[in-house]
Amino acid sequence: MTPRHTKFYLDKQNKKWMGVCAGIADYTGIDVTLVRIGMVILTLLGSGMTVLAYLAAAWLAPNKPHELKYETPEQAKFWQGVRASPARTVRDVRSRFRELDRRLADVETYVTSSHGRLAREIEQLR
Repeated sequence: MTPRHTKFYLDKQNKKWMGVCAGIADYTGIDVTLVRIGMVILTLLGSGMTVLAYLAAAWLAPNKPHELKYETPEQAKFWQGVRASPARTVRDVRSRFRELDRRLADVETYVTSSHGRLAREIEQLR
């Protein structure tokens, strides 16, 4: 079974304690510092359920596989967008492909059209 980018993983690479907050930050795209501050506030104001939820997540969630390391910040942002809104990401990717297809069609039209000057230059090269 191959690892999936859309699944929640513990981020042991950027962990402070067990990697849960770093994993939440990686999954949602929120800054890890804000997640940690939120976790502390919820722990102080809550009834202890936050600590239990944290420990349960640390026990149940798998570690992030090495194959899922992001090479660029753009790649990390893309996969966070996929997790947040898959439909919007699909729409954005389709839009990019349509734009690339349009540009490629423009290039193809230019190359295959009968430009007199270009045709003369090609004939002179023969």
